[in-house]
Amino acid sequence: MVDRIVDAGRAVLAEDGYDACSTNRIAARAGVSPGSLYQYFPDKAAVVAAVIDGWSDETAERVAASLADRAGETGPAMVRATVEALLAALEADPELLRVVTEELPQARHKQRRDALERRVRELTAAWLGAGGVPDPATAAWVLVLALENLAVRWVLDRPPVPREALVEELVSLVTGYLSARPR
Repeated sequence: MVDRIVDAGRAVLAEDGYDACSTNRIAARAGVSPGSLYQYFPDKAAVVAAVIDGWSDETAERVAASLADRAGETGPAMVRATVEALLAALEADPELLRVVTEELPQARHKQRRDALERRVRELTAAWLGAGGVPDPATAAWVLVLALENLAVRWVLDRPPVPREALVEELVSLVTGYLSARPR
């Protein structure tokens, strides 16, 4: 039942946006009465929080899996695989990405977004540290925020930049940044 409600909440949020999302719409989409929804979730914010938690976990898992699968690797191939995983994760649900990025009340969901970024930064710092990068935490912070922001804007704005060209630019950005850092 909880999964049905969360899945319905995700669909309503992605299709209708945050302001139009309501417990009544979510309940109708899930095929349950509003009273049944309230047995599991006290309000819209609780459903949205569950949706965002699930989406954040999915996104982090995709990127983390790419980093973990290539833990011993270095160089452009590793960067390319990670960039591809990040883009694939963000492209998986662009409508929900738009809602999360542009519509959700930032104060209410800041902790969830920060936790997702922190998780990816920690994995990136571990990879950078294993590759001998000095001050891997700082380098990870710069790289994760740069890549995240560029990838999100590409998915949402759909500029006239082919995906492969974006991947090449991001790989160049990361490898150039890392090669320019003092060792």
